Amino acid sequence: MDLTMEATPLQGAVEIPGSKSHTIRAVAIAALAEGESVLRAPLISEDARAAVAAFTALGAEIELGEEAWRIRGFGGEPRTPDNVIDVANSGTTLRIALGSCALLRDGVAVLTGDHQIRRRPCGPLAASLNDLGARVESTRGNGCAPFVVGGTLRGGQTTIECKTSQYLSSLLINAPLAEGDTTIHVPLLNEAPYVGITLDWLTRQKIQLQCDELREFHIPGGQRYRGFNCRIPADFSSATFFLAAGALPGNKVTCVGLDMNDTQGDRAVVDYLRQFGANIQIEGDRVTVSHDDLVGCELDINATPDALPMLAVLACFARGTTRLVNVPQARMKETDRIAVMRMELEKLGARVEELADGLIIHESKLHGAEVDSHDDHRVVMSLAIGATQIPGKTIIHHAEAAAVTYPEFVNHLRSIMVKG
Repeated sequence: MDLTMEATPLQGAVEIPGSKSHTIRAVAIAALAEGESVLRAPLISEDARAAVAAFTALGAEIELGEEAWRIRGFGGEPRTPDNVIDVANSGTTLRIALGSCALLRDGVAVLTGDHQIRRRPCGPLAASLNDLGARVESTRGNGCAPFVVGGTLRGGQTTIECKTSQYLSSLLINAPLAEGDTTIHVPLLNEAPYVGITLDWLTRQKIQLQCDELREFHIPGGQRYRGFNCRIPADFSSATFFLAAGALPGNKVTCVGLDMNDTQGDRAVVDYLRQFGANIQIEGDRVTVSHDDLVGCELDINATPDALPMLAVLACFARGTTRLVNVPQARMKETDRIAVMRMELEKLGARVEELADGLIIHESKLHGAEVDSHDDHRVVMSLAIGATQIPGKTIIHHAEAAAVTYPEFVNHLRSIMVKG
């Protein structure tokens, strides 16, 4: 699908959908739990449905309603799947489900996904699961899907460099169900706030563990998850696009449903926008951003890699130069987002320099052009927001990718366009 955009002011309010990170963790923990769980206001998207399909294949009974999902778990004892588990485009699902498949007592599971998933590295996670007693093998021997996974996770010790936090989240979610105790040494951890989301879920479940400054974890085995009833918080990663939209010239946008006390690291985007010079007002669950003179700045976004595409677009409209740094893991997402954003912004006339771990963006006079999403949902949404500031037509190819995490994005964007 092509999305054609033209310059138009953005004014109004957007109800932000549920968090992808919370939804997928909730599905996994509910599936691993004993009894029934209720997830209210979950994110309904392709990634979330991939998690539902994966954990249904492992034995969970899941009923999807419009307002809530009901999940009857398999009590920490997954069944051998009848077929290959296809996680589609969901890296979070792949990595968490790898750990859950390692709990199998009989047989094996096979996990794969789309062409992007089959390029995304999971070798360190597979090695750690093998250290802990599982049998995980990459069928092509390259540390990427497809994987053949068998159990049983016994516990023990492992050391893992987490270029993506999803490796550690998978171990933390599944290790409590191992037969014995687990110790995890973490010499490198990117995206630490996402581990914070995982630890928050484990705390709510009264899972016992010891944590030494996110560098070492000791997790007793033989624990259990219990059914729960919760409302999924709104997604700061999705809100990033509309928060940043409010900071652009002529705009004022309110994001509704955000909890500034939630564990999501992407709430830091509000502070990033302050550093650019945007006006911010927070009233309850409403965050309103309006334009002021934007000035380039340097941002360390290691904790918030998903914000890179939108911040790169915003930086084109800020006076001077902006540096987005310390985010090498952005190259390991659905695409190499550092290279892709440089490439696509240059098509629009931007002056961008590529670093090994980020981007340097200079204030630029942009023009309409044809650009490509590279099948990356966050690239689509970032370019679409930027296009509302650019003279002429901007055509975004493969815009359907936005549905991976935000199916209503285009409708929500159109709802705040000022009709001239």
